Amino acid sequence: MEVMTSPESAGLCSKRLARIQPWMQRYMDAGKLPGATALVARHGQVAFCESLGFQDIEEQKPLTADTILRFYSMTKPITSVAVMMLYEEGCFQLDAPVSEFIPGFKNMRVYVNGEGADIVTEPAKSPITIHQLLTHTSGLIHGRSGGAVSDLYFEHRTNFNTHDGPLGDAVNRLAELPLAFHPGTRWHYGVSTDVLGRLVEVVSGVPLDVFFQTRILSPLQMEDTGFAVPAHKRDRFAALYERTENESMAVCETARTSPMIDTVETFSGGGGLVSTLGDYFRFTELMRRKGESDGAHLLGRKTIEYMTCNHLPGDLAAMGQPTFNETTLDGIGFGLGFSVMINPAKARVIGTPGEYAWGGMASTAFWIDPVEDMTVIFLTQLKPSSTYPIRRELRVLTYQALIG
Repeated sequence: MEVMTSPESAGLCSKRLARIQPWMQRYMDAGKLPGATALVARHGQVAFCESLGFQDIEEQKPLTADTILRFYSMTKPITSVAVMMLYEEGCFQLDAPVSEFIPGFKNMRVYVNGEGADIVTEPAKSPITIHQLLTHTSGLIHGRSGGAVSDLYFEHRTNFNTHDGPLGDAVNRLAELPLAFHPGTRWHYGVSTDVLGRLVEVVSGVPLDVFFQTRILSPLQMEDTGFAVPAHKRDRFAALYERTENESMAVCETARTSPMIDTVETFSGGGGLVSTLGDYFRFTELMRRKGESDGAHLLGRKTIEYMTCNHLPGDLAAMGQPTFNETTLDGIGFGLGFSVMINPAKARVIGTPGEYAWGGMASTAFWIDPVEDMTVIFLTQLKPSSTYPIRRELRVLTYQALIG
């Protein structure tokens, strides 16, 4: 990816941006990351872009800007865009119950107490709305959340892994399970966006992978993004690592052993996409440019502004989620598919009110700052994403480079 010759022309100090490289290198020298890529752009111009380390340590394959990576939950903003494209076409209102389109979600019940066969539930006080799915206030959680409801997700194969069956079947199984809380009463990260992926299929009449390809990926020329890695691209697909008990790394999935090779059965709108730096930068440019990029006009300006403002009554901490991964959620709100900065002082990290962001399980992250007109993307392949305070550290390293 071409880097502009003078970051200063975009109001970024090149010497200060250069601090990012040794910061990345320290993680690799310490054996904490296999490799990493960081991109900083302002006004749409790439001011810093560097890749260090390996996509596969054992095979000594360097990580490059063309390496194909697991983006996991950075899929969610793309699914949210798909939903809002259908919203703009008049297919539904956001306060509509999702059961109007997926009948299994009628008459939901909510967990009260107990475990296994002794679980006690009560009727949900209100139906799940599309808006609640977009804001993760639906009552749906995730199998990694812990607790009796979470255990049911594993038992019924509703974590939307690559081979959990057709998306419609997985969503119908999910609808038979109790909610973790009454819709609208709390924020809890979970599989809500996977249900939104099924909503896209029902409303559009095509599978989620087809909708993505024809309506989003092809118009944005995101040629290396999809739910599976075809055989002819396998040599660019990175290995996945996980932290061990002694804070070293162990490979948990290679390009040869990944379930994302060739074919995938379950199209997870919550975490199923692989992509590259260049492809995802095209998506962030769509967002930064308020719905239009390189002639592809996917959403209206007001829709983007609506998606990226805070839709909660306060911050995430006030909605029952004081922390997430390595980050405090004081001063952080949530929009329609993105976290939203409300108060940097309360969040105790440098930033700008109104910037929006999200990340993925393999320690990937991005944010867009509309005030500074700045985009930052960080990519690696280490899980879990809570292992190191990478995102907070990178925020300091990028914002301290602003000049003028």
